[in-house]
Amino acid sequence: MPGNRQAFLDMLAWSEGTSTITESDNGYNVLCGATPLDPLLFESYADHPRIYNPDLDSTAAGRYQLLAKYFDAYKQMLNLPDFSPPSQDVIALRQISERRALADIDVGNLATAIFKCSTIWASLPGAPYGQRQNKLSDLQAAYLKAGGSLATNS
Repeated sequence: MPGNRQAFLDMLAWSEGTSTITESDNGYNVLCGATPLDPLLFESYADHPRIYNPDLDSTAAGRYQLLAKYFDAYKQMLNLPDFSPPSQDVIALRQISERRALADIDVGNLATAIFKCSTIWASLPGAPYGQRQNKLSDLQAAYLKAGGSLATNS
């Protein structure tokens, strides 16, 4: 996977708070609502864990906090065997592609890519979900720390 794409995925995991759970598998086994003080983890990658969090009204799970209903659709569409880390990465990249943001990521137009993906991930600035959002400057720092590069005009 090209470096900027991996850095963007790492930035998303940081933004969603999953990769910050030290007890996790780099965020891939994190349930919705987990915090560093309360690491809610699932144990099997055979399928989406399908655990409903009533406080957040969500079944989100995994590194990119994918809802169970979306996993079912992407699993079939992409012919995925499970909810393993590679499957989660494939789904996230597909979602990014559907927002037409891969080309922006590849050339380092980070702010544009983040804006295009803000309707998918609630933690991105401009997301319409009323949840905590990270600042673009913090996302850029996480992206650069993960090895991403910016376009010269960014």
